[in-house]
Amino acid sequence: MIVPLVLLVLILLGTPLFAVISAGAIAGFLQSDIPLTVIPIEIYGIAETPILLAIPLFTFAGYVMAESRAPLRLVRLTTALVGWVPGGVAIVSIAACAIFTAFTGGSGVTIIALGAALLPALTKAGYDERFSLGLITSAGCLGLLFAPSLPLILFGVITETSIDDMFVAGLLPGLLMMAGLGTYCLWVNRHVRVPLSEFSWGEVRAAVRESWLDIPLPLVVLGGIYGGFFAVSEAAAVTAVYAVITEVFVHRDIALSQLPQIMRRSMVLVGAILLILGVSLASTNVLIDAQVPQKLVGVVTDWVGGPISFLVLLFVFLLALGAVLDIFSALVLVVPLMIPVAEQYQVNPVHLGILFVANMELGYLAPPMGRNLVVASYRFDRPILEIYRATLPFLLVLLVTVLVVTFWPGLSLWLLGADQ
Repeated sequence: MIVPLVLLVLILLGTPLFAVISAGAIAGFLQSDIPLTVIPIEIYGIAETPILLAIPLFTFAGYVMAESRAPLRLVRLTTALVGWVPGGVAIVSIAACAIFTAFTGGSGVTIIALGAALLPALTKAGYDERFSLGLITSAGCLGLLFAPSLPLILFGVITETSIDDMFVAGLLPGLLMMAGLGTYCLWVNRHVRVPLSEFSWGEVRAAVRESWLDIPLPLVVLGGIYGGFFAVSEAAAVTAVYAVITEVFVHRDIALSQLPQIMRRSMVLVGAILLILGVSLASTNVLIDAQVPQKLVGVVTDWVGGPISFLVLLFVFLLALGAVLDIFSALVLVVPLMIPVAEQYQVNPVHLGILFVANMELGYLAPPMGRNLVVASYRFDRPILEIYRATLPFLLVLLVTVLVVTFWPGLSLWLLGADQ
């Protein structure tokens, strides 16, 4: 009982998560026959997992794109194509945020990179400022269900589930969330008939000419992954090389001297993820030795009668978890405990991964600690309570779509032809 209390105090004092997990693992090992060498073995062992090469490569490529003018070119292109449609600017915002978040792996990066361009565009098109703030903050969490999503890669690594299957399974649920948000935007602003711009073939040609090197990247990477032409690690390498060549040597948005700094910032995030993953795998050995998963299965089955009740409990739990814990930390801490319980209720592991990530996306918008809320407050210099109020309607809409994803396994598994 003393150890959990000490760990809780460490968390409240702001101790890094990997240190708290390591301390818990060490305390558990000291009470068992497992040698402490398991911890460094697990940390170094993850380096032998080939698929993890994709995480630093995709992260680096995302940071390169965020530092360049690629976000502005993306906004200009989508505006030229659909900005003339009444309500089209909202669709532009949703699509741009989803694509950018899929590649960067972080919704906070999306808000910072695209917010400056999207907020003025929305208000210019006649959208209320509070609505515009809520839309950008909410749309920033979209995209984590699309390849090359880092959370889906990490879930696949932890559960030994096919990452290609995870990418395919996330396609329809991700589109549903985008469609739900887009439908709400069009309905609420059905009387706003001010297009962002007049349609002009000249503007379309100019936007395409400006972004002609940016357009192939999502088509090649996503088409390669979904079409089975690329392995995930190969797609990551192509993305990183392509991003550097286009943004540094062709567009020259980034100086060659800036690359080491961008690489350092991106690898800080990667290092944190991999270190937490390593010590969490070591901590999992303690939990298995103490038969915690078996005990958890016993407790849950005593209280939960069937798969539907389990999914309801899981939905509520993940929604609360996402409000206080980062998605990467939640993946490595909670998923190993969820898997045996989900197996007990015959929940498909691919569907489990999709509903996990979809629920955690909502956590980005859930008070009090939702990351998007904090980032948007900082980015737009607005009080956090104002961001709360602006985001609440969008959170409720996305809540409905995630409920559909959770209780309709066929939506995730249909493209795979898997058993529901």
